[in-house]
Amino acid sequence: MRLLVVEDDPDLNRQIFTALTDAGYVVDRAFDGEEGYYLGDSEPYDAVVLDIGLPKMDGISVLEQWRRSGRTMPVLILTARDRWSDKVQGFDAGADDYVAKPFHMEEVLARLRALLRRVAGQATNEFNCGPVRLDARAGRVTVDGNPVKLTSHEYRLLAYLMHQQGKVVSRTELVEHIYDQDFDRDSNTIEVFIGRLRKKLGVDVIQTVRGLGYILQPPQAA
Repeated sequence: MRLLVVEDDPDLNRQIFTALTDAGYVVDRAFDGEEGYYLGDSEPYDAVVLDIGLPKMDGISVLEQWRRSGRTMPVLILTARDRWSDKVQGFDAGADDYVAKPFHMEEVLARLRALLRRVAGQATNEFNCGPVRLDARAGRVTVDGNPVKLTSHEYRLLAYLMHQQGKVVSRTELVEHIYDQDFDRDSNTIEVFIGRLRKKLGVDVIQTVRGLGYILQPPQAA
């Protein structure tokens, strides 16, 4: 899953980036409203962490322009303001949730997991596909209860497919959602990771849809 963090404070930006990266997400960063708006308007993020008090363009304006442009990714706003009117303004601009500064990083992670679950129509942090289970909170994958050790790229690939379970996902979409903006988008490694993932899982849950991409579904539905 690919996220965008828009926060002008360098230390806080780095802290959020590190926490999200350690949690298995691919993270792009921006340090002002104009850069954040451009990235959010041009890249397919699964969720955004957006500060309200940004230079060049404030977070509310960034969010309003994204929504007017039809950008629907979930947005978690960060604010040092504790007035209820500021929270209302954020929600009315199109925010999906908020965290007030100072905050515990675990709360940011939990709220993002909840937003991503909601988009996927999932009620819990555990995603299941036949015998394959992915625990998004623990970053753990099991097959028939047995742990499966995955690399960071393999985990991101499986996590994205789990969030899109039952839908055909193109190779281009996978590249856009499991690599950051600086990655070589002409890479042909998706097929390699799919092959490795199939071998490690040992069950036939990832199907190739010729000419279209891949679909994750239980073996009996294949």
